[in-house]
Amino acid sequence: MLIGILGGGQLGRMLALAGYPLGLRFRGLDPNADAPLGQVAELVVAPYDEWQALQRFAVGLDHVTYEFENVPGSTAEFLAAHLPVSPPPEALIRSQDRLEEKRLFQECAIPVPRYAPVSGPHDFAQALDIIPLPALLKTRRLGYDGRGQAHIRSPEELPLAWERLGRVPCLLEELVPFEYEVSLLGVRSRRGEVAFYPLVENRHVEGILAISRAPAPRASTALQTAAQRYVEALLHRLEYVGVLAVEFFVRGDRLLANEMAPRVHNSGHWTIEGAETSQFEQHLRAILGWPLGSTAPRGHSAMINLLGVVPPIESLLALPNTHVHLYGKEPRPRRKLGHVTIRADSAHHCDELLQQVLELVPFFRDGHSEGRG
Repeated sequence: MLIGILGGGQLGRMLALAGYPLGLRFRGLDPNADAPLGQVAELVVAPYDEWQALQRFAVGLDHVTYEFENVPGSTAEFLAAHLPVSPPPEALIRSQDRLEEKRLFQECAIPVPRYAPVSGPHDFAQALDIIPLPALLKTRRLGYDGRGQAHIRSPEELPLAWERLGRVPCLLEELVPFEYEVSLLGVRSRRGEVAFYPLVENRHVEGILAISRAPAPRASTALQTAAQRYVEALLHRLEYVGVLAVEFFVRGDRLLANEMAPRVHNSGHWTIEGAETSQFEQHLRAILGWPLGSTAPRGHSAMINLLGVVPPIESLLALPNTHVHLYGKEPRPRRKLGHVTIRADSAHHCDELLQQVLELVPFFRDGHSEGRG
């Protein structure tokens, strides 16, 4: 069976690596010839909206999925007219626009931070009346890893920030004084079977996911139950197939949805070694209508992104219970070059190993400020 993947990044590479033991084959589409998926699978190098390339990509495919949320929705819809595409194009399209995403959450009775649309100067005064300062101005589209947003501390800053962000449609969103951030990975199969992984606690540095802990050390059973209820509502509303990640802010016993990713997710990398079934295998099982695997954790895990620089691999491999994944990317500042996963029998032991890894990783050792994702 031949699976097409829109996007050739590390997520696509890990999907392929999870699928080969199951007898699957893969073909990717990505505009970059050096995309990581090309190391392990056939790669069609072309823009996502080049129709002749899409037709060439689609020949012989049994299913199509995506590992990159900025694939044009029109591309997914074009392919869906000829092939099964999972997750559904609607999930991709609504996740690409922060306003549509917020409205989707509200349709599903999922709490969100207060927000107001800002399309131009005519919206400034009304938005400032609705949203107290300080706040965040976020572009509605193409914002990730801390990009596409600006802190607004006074009314005078709003017009300047809108100019800096390119005079594009935005949202003004309240700055939530959250205690910590969690994400939940849910999965729904083509047969309607639903499963959830444990909540993951995430730490962002300079707007980029840096560390994930699973199960989330501070999350209660009540938070897990609430998160599952919210994500299940999305899965059914979208008639979703595949893995879906939703990030939440935690305030006391309350969750506020921040954003969703209709794909396998960075905060789920720990599942490769830390869960009975990895998110990547689970996604493939779901889109093909195969039985879902167990989502039970194997003890306690921590995932550390290797950002910008990779330390000597032998220093990481010398640590016990440590698993290294490199993506074959050229180094550059803030770029995700790989990740390290720790697995331990206790939360305390996991903490100890985490500190040992962080001492070896330049991004953390050299001191970087923590920021909101």
